[in-house]
This record gives sequence, C-alpha cells and structure tokens, in this order.
Amino acid sequence: MARSAPLSPPALATALALAVATLAGCSSGREDPLAGTDLASAPRDAVRDGGTLHWAVDTAPATLNAFQVQAGDTTDMVAAAVLPATFRLDGSGRPQRDTDLLQSAEVVERAPRQVVSYKLNPKAVWSDGRAVSTADFAAQWKALRGKDEAYWAARNAGYDRIASVAQGKEPGEVRVTFARRFADWQSLFTPLYPKSVTGTAAAFNDSARRSLPVSGGPFQVRKVTGKDVTLVRNPRWWGDRARLDKLVLTAVPAHLRAAGLADGSLDLANVDRTPKIKNVSVYRTRSASYTQLALNGADGPLADERVRRAVARAIDRQAIARAVLKPVGLPDEPLGNHLLLASQAGYADHSAALGESDPKAAQALLADAGWRRTALAPARPAERNLAAPAHKVRVTVVEPSTTVLRKDGKALTLRFVLPESNKALDTVGGRVAAMLSGIGVRTEIQKVSDESFLRDHLAAGDFDLALYSWPGTAYPATDTRPIYAKPEAGPDGSLVVAQNFPRVGTDQIDQLLDQAAGELDPSRARDLAARADARIWAVAGSLPLFQRPELVALRSSVRNAGAFGFATPRFQDIGFKK
Repeated sequence: MARSAPLSPPALATALALAVATLAGCSSGREDPLAGTDLASAPRDAVRDGGTLHWAVDTAPATLNAFQVQAGDTTDMVAAAVLPATFRLDGSGRPQRDTDLLQSAEVVERAPRQVVSYKLNPKAVWSDGRAVSTADFAAQWKALRGKDEAYWAARNAGYDRIASVAQGKEPGEVRVTFARRFADWQSLFTPLYPKSVTGTAAAFNDSARRSLPVSGGPFQVRKVTGKDVTLVRNPRWWGDRARLDKLVLTAVPAHLRAAGLADGSLDLANVDRTPKIKNVSVYRTRSASYTQLALNGADGPLADERVRRAVARAIDRQAIARAVLKPVGLPDEPLGNHLLLASQAGYADHSAALGESDPKAAQALLADAGWRRTALAPARPAERNLAAPAHKVRVTVVEPSTTVLRKDGKALTLRFVLPESNKALDTVGGRVAAMLSGIGVRTEIQKVSDESFLRDHLAAGDFDLALYSWPGTAYPATDTRPIYAKPEAGPDGSLVVAQNFPRVGTDQIDQLLDQAAGELDPSRARDLAARADARIWAVAGSLPLFQRPELVALRSSVRNAGAFGFATPRFQDIGFKK
C-alpha cells in the first residue's frame, strides 16, 4: 500500500526490503498486473459472510496514529481499515473520492483564496454514535498545521497552507479555505481521525499509540500486542458490511511466511519468492515503490557534479531492471522518473536530461574532472576488515577491471553502503560495482545493520553510494519535496537535509516543486513537475533503477485481495469464497 507522505524511520527500514522472485501460475478472477493491481477479484455476493483472515505484515505498529514519526506501513493499513478517508487511490495512483464519507468534494473558489467544499455523507457516524462533522476536520487541521509544538506530528504538508476550516451554509458541508494555493488538496484528511484523538496534544501524542476506541470504517481495533493487531467488524459502519468477522495482522519475518502459509496460520503474505504450496497462488504487480542509487554530493569525489554524472552514466540501468523484473514477468524497463512511477497516470521518462548509459561518455566526464587513467596496482584481497566506530565491519573491495583512475596521487574509491539483511540488494549492488570497475572506479562495499544503515549512514551522510527504496505517491509535488529539496544550514550551522540523503539540490528544483504544489491547473502542475524531475536527473544525486515488484502469496479461498500496488484495499469486500 502506498504511503502519501515521505517515509518515517520505521517505514524506511521496511522499505529497504526488495522482493525478487520467480513468477507463479495464474488463477481465475485476477486483474491485470500491468494495470496496477493483480487481485483474486470477486463480486461481494460471491464472498461468504464471516471468518478470520490472517495477514502477514513486516512489523506490528509502533503507533496507531498515522501522523506520528513512528508510523509505518502497518499503521497506514490499520488506519485505512478503521478510519474514514476523503480520497483513496486506484491502481494507477489516482485519488478517487471516497463515496462512503463524501457526497462531493471540489474546489469552489480559486480567488482571492482557494476554497474546497466537502459535503459529508449524512450516514457517516463514528462508532461511539457521534456524527462525523466539521469539528473533526478542524481538530485535525489544528493538530497538523505546525503551529502548536505540543503536538508531536511528523508532517504538516498541506495543513500548513490552510487558513480556516468552517461549517458551510448547508448541513454536513465543510469549507476549507487556504492561505496559499494547494494543488494536492485531495491528500488532506486521509485518514480522518475523530476529534477525540486530534483535539488535544495529550490524546494525539499518547492515547492513539496503542488503541483507537472510536473508529469510522468497516472495522474497528479490538486488540494490539507486540506482534498482532486484531480488527473486528464495526457494527456502526454505514457502508457495505465487512464480509470478515476478524482481520488479524501478524508480524512475521519473511523467511517464516512460507511455513505459515503451508500450515494454515497465514492466509496472505508478501513474499520474496514463489512458495510451492498446495492451494496457494502468487499474485504480482509493480509495487508502489522504487529502488534507487544515492550518490552523496556533500563531500569527497562525488561533490563534483561531473563525477556524479559519470558514475550515473556508467551504470546500465536497463540491465539491472531486466535482471530484477524479467523473472517475475513484469515490464523490465528502468524507471525514468523520480516523482512518478511507471504504473501511474502521467508518467514520462526524463532520464535524457542525464543521458543514456555510456561508459565512454562517463570516462570523458571523469577526465574533464581531472581523473587520469593509470595502470593497475598489484591485486589485493577481495575482502578485508576495516575499522569502524566501536566495531569492525566486513568490506568487499571491487577493483577496477583494467585501469584505475587517479587524481593527486589518490585512486578514485567510493564507499558503497548496503543494509546487511537484504540479500537481493547484494546482487544489485554487485552489478553496480562491476559496472563502475569497468571505467576505473574502485568500490568498497560495506554491509551494516538495517538500523545503522538509516541512522549512522543515510541520515549522517556517511557513505558515497547507497541503495534503498522510496514509496511512490499520488502527490509528488508535496510528498517528494523533502527528498529532493536543497539542504539548508540550520540554526546551529549543521546541514538540514530532511530526507535528501544524497544532499544534492538546487534552488531551481525547489522553486519548480513549490510552483507545482500551488498550481491548480493539472496540466500546468504536471509540466512544472516534469521540469523539476529533469533538473533532478541533471544534478545526478540519485539514480532511479526500477519500480519494485510486488509478490503476494494468497490462499486460494481468499477473494478481493492480492497485489494491490498503489490501490487502497477495499477492506469490506475482502473475505473467503462461498
């Protein structure tokens, strides 16, 4: 499921996982994986009433408040099942009005200020019997707008542009007036929490961590443990009745999921390879996330844009995408956009702003930057131990294949940091290092723990190259700005990078993203975002490699579940066949 905001640290750790698997056989009723989803689809009347579905997740939620920094994918999943939403996503990542909550939602005024009118479904009611109202919208805006530091909110994008939230002239109308135009207004108030959660800082910060007594979706939270979240049918839900009695989300390590599917303790699980299990099928599509190579431009050889561009052009992205995606039967084109994924409406390839893979062009750029090709030194051991803070780490050295590049007597050496738990990234990293060796670049591949990878390396800037994944988003102008915005000096003189781990950005990129975020004309907003993406390619701080595959193993009796890609699951329709 795609997040509509940059990843928090727990979610980033989850996103480091990379699924590379073989293609399983098809089954009847499945949708088109190239259209964005691959589900075991069935009409509601073909799904029996009742039953408990066990769904494997990566981690139990650290909080049930999706707007806190500790929130991750499981938090978002629970929120989508138990809370109302103004808009949900389809398989192409396009926001669609949620008709269970809203009768209508539209921009009704553009000048002098943008005004959005939401007309609520009069049947919409919280599980405590109170009607969903303007008060819930207003409380969420005040909690997330960033003006009250007592609220420990992870983000305020969009909410900080709102001037007021007020009752409209008609009953059930919510009018939101913006101080600054906001193109991605459809991203707001999803999920929508009751005012009992957002009305006070104490409730926002603490009460919603382990429980949600009040819900407004087809399910409600029954119990949360360190391993499981149990959701049960919400009797006050006004929409289509949930088919399942219970939905149990259980944290299960990837290597134990096949066993859980085999012994019946699991009904659904993301997998990294095809399990050969009776009555289990694998559904696959392009995930709502992508894998990229980060090139740290803060210091060292990659501070020179010419060197970054050379490294980027030495890498054959097509070969890497083919190796990952062809075995699962998905299109094996490399990803050509930082802001939109290939399965999204409006996707276009802007990689020409950097140039295609060309080792000769890469060598010319390096020569222009003062790096000279010289004879290789005597061969060294392939692996060795290097001292690191507080412990020793194993480093694999990949030497240049023919000649080595030197400048001021030093060889061009790049430290390539990877998370140690991800074996699939080892393969991709090895391919990248081999391609760089062909132009005379020496790499030192350092494996670190997942926690250290994020905290001590990405966030601290302690790397030259790194591989990791980011989620896609339906709102790129808003959600990707922290990833590509130009780092700035903080009050204490330190560099504030947000989530721009390569530390590469320009004023022009920031301006184009800001303009796109405030442009209400969709075609002009797309043009501004496309121009921003071309500039991101040109500065070569990050190199998108491929849209990740998503493989989901599903018990044959389960319906209306599978590989959702960008699409928000319709939880009330999930269940078992009659």
